[in-house]
Amino acid sequence: MKRSKTMELGVGLFMLAGILGLLFLGLRVSGLTFTVPGDSFQLEANFANIGGLKPRARVTMSGVTVGRVAAIELDTEWYDARVILELDAELEDRLPRDTTAAILTSGLLGEQYVGLTVGGDPETLGDGDTIRDTQSALVLEELIQQFVSNMVSD
Repeated sequence: MKRSKTMELGVGLFMLAGILGLLFLGLRVSGLTFTVPGDSFQLEANFANIGGLKPRARVTMSGVTVGRVAAIELDTEWYDARVILELDAELEDRLPRDTTAAILTSGLLGEQYVGLTVGGDPETLGDGDTIRDTQSALVLEELIQQFVSNMVSD
């Protein structure tokens, strides 16, 4: 009888560890965290095509995560996608005005994120400023369509 209770306790602990592991993986994949966000500031960037970019996607510089995509909305004046970036406060007034924002993809079919590349302008971007130089996402379906149409026309 005692061995049965020990076995049940072991199986219960194993199941609890498995559930906690799945919860941890789910949070890592979704980008959600239980940490309190630190100080941050916002920049805007307009893109002709954002592909599969989603809110809470990473914003990186040199491969290091420096923020998240706060929101994505349609600019009704130019019919572009307006992406609002929330960046670490330590970068405020340090990013040159000619910083470039590009929508990149992790691997061939991985998640999309925003990559920032700094320029050399002595003037800097502050809270609420707009990144003017942007590169839209490469959409795999469009590339395949161009390739097939070129093959058919030749």
